[in-house]
Amino acid sequence: MATVVVSDTQTSLQSGRKTSAESSFLTPSERAAKGKLARAAVPRSSHAIFETPTSRPDPVALLEEQATSRVPDLVPIRYGRMLTSPFAFFRGAALIMASDLAPLPHSGIPAQLCGDAHLSNFGVFASPERKLVFDLNDFDETLRGPWEWDIKRLVASFSIAGRTRGFNAKERSASVMAAANGYRAEMEALASMRNIDVWYRHFDVDTLMLELAQTRNGIRRRTESTLKKARTRDSLQAFNKLTAVVDGKVQIISQPPLLVPIDELLTQAEAAEFWGSTAKLLSTYRKSLSSDRRHLVEQFRLVDIARKVVGVGSVGTRAWVLLMLGRDDTDPLFLQAKEAQPSVLERFAGKSRYRNQGERVVAGQRLMQATSDIFLGWDQTDGIDGVRRDFYVRQLRDWKGSIDPDVIAPVGMQLYARLCGATLARAHARSGDRIAISAYLGTSPAFGRAMVSFAEAYADRNQLDYELLEQAVASGRIVARTGL
Repeated sequence: MATVVVSDTQTSLQSGRKTSAESSFLTPSERAAKGKLARAAVPRSSHAIFETPTSRPDPVALLEEQATSRVPDLVPIRYGRMLTSPFAFFRGAALIMASDLAPLPHSGIPAQLCGDAHLSNFGVFASPERKLVFDLNDFDETLRGPWEWDIKRLVASFSIAGRTRGFNAKERSASVMAAANGYRAEMEALASMRNIDVWYRHFDVDTLMLELAQTRNGIRRRTESTLKKARTRDSLQAFNKLTAVVDGKVQIISQPPLLVPIDELLTQAEAAEFWGSTAKLLSTYRKSLSSDRRHLVEQFRLVDIARKVVGVGSVGTRAWVLLMLGRDDTDPLFLQAKEAQPSVLERFAGKSRYRNQGERVVAGQRLMQATSDIFLGWDQTDGIDGVRRDFYVRQLRDWKGSIDPDVIAPVGMQLYARLCGATLARAHARSGDRIAISAYLGTSPAFGRAMVSFAEAYADRNQLDYELLEQAVASGRIVARTGL
């Protein structure tokens, strides 16, 4: 069985941009042959194996390492959220899994990766045409790397979430197989398409609902409810929920520690300095937008700033909510400026070509998503501590919605898994050699069977890592703050 060591992985991926460009000028037959040669060197069955190496880093130590660059008073919240369940732990353990994936065999065919492609990082949001689309929605860890790393994180998430839900082994395997087969089938379809058609390919919700019409009523009703709720989640809804009028001025409501206005976090002098740096960030961030969208942003004024705790794995990175007002006090726009640190994949796949990590996130998102937030941009700014940090900016809410894995039934999970797998394939096909990947996968369920074995093995490892975090909290090694 062929094994690719980390140093070889970095070398091949750092030159992968050129290789990808050149491969697009090979004939389809030559590209398919490349995929088949890769399969001969690294059989699909080799992906079934996950064994914990003796030299594996301490997973808690990896989490502690990440904490050194984060806001200290928020780190215990991150640990507390990860302790909620093994699946919640998995959501925050992208670095741990990246470390585990790096020594494993892979085909040597790179693509732009999400880097954290678990099932909760897919969902619906509004396109610029105000239609709901389904896609990946988190790109903090995006980087070029082996396409297998993304699909393995995805299938592991279905196995782990299934265990958390109490699904039996057969039900979990069905979801994993659905995700793998969805990826394989979509990649096969994309391999036969023209380049331009691949770029226009997307999954709009109206079409998906037509496909759901033949499924069980319960699944359809829950999906319709999720979509209805998503359509209400916009800046106006956030405005009504997160703000109040105080002394005739619209302000963000303090909800510590999860949402805290800047004037409560800092001294008066520090707050004044922060307001100035934020105004400068907004001014220069606009340069990363197209001219029409820059013109739109310039019609809004900044009226309040707050720190917001978001997600699980992201907790502790700096995330600011910016309340903007347009024509009057009933025309809000909420932007989120989120700190972008180096991808967890970087030490294994090589450094990003972008010096600004915010630009890395934005470029990766635009490359992988069929359609992106019109306000998506990037910049960097100096903090009050004198440290210069990279940020990306997007809307806080724009018809965003996702499934709740804690309530979905096994049949619904299988349908969702297939959709996630297909969506990931479409995202990879925009930057990777879709013909070579499809040829590598073939038409049999061999890769799917390998993913079932891998996902269950990794779920076992994740459970042990979760218990190590519990032990670290119990011993006092780290402090966790639960219930937030």
